[in-house]
Amino acid sequence: MIAPKPPAEAEDGAPRPRRMLTEKQILQLIPIGRSTLWRLERAGKFPRGVFISPNRKIWYESEIISWQNALDQSDRRRGRGKGRRDPARTDEGHHVRFRG
Repeated sequence: MIAPKPPAEAEDGAPRPRRMLTEKQILQLIPIGRSTLWRLERAGKFPRGVFISPNRKIWYESEIISWQNALDQSDRRRGRGKGRRDPARTDEGHHVRFRG
């Protein structure tokens, strides 16, 4: 079950601080590796992190939740990605033999 989203403002009307997540916390939430996280972020398929100091990068929890919700609403019929293509393969997926 998904936990309810906390209100953007506290009961007294003051804005609430946005929760910040570290890379370690992101990788605990999402079953991918560091390299995949970097590639997705670079390709614009994952929210961009923000450097809050020279060596500390964070992601806002609200942006990660929005990304997860967008995944739920995407096309469920999509197939698995093709990954890196081997140039020696044909469209049928069989290796092409070179005789020379």
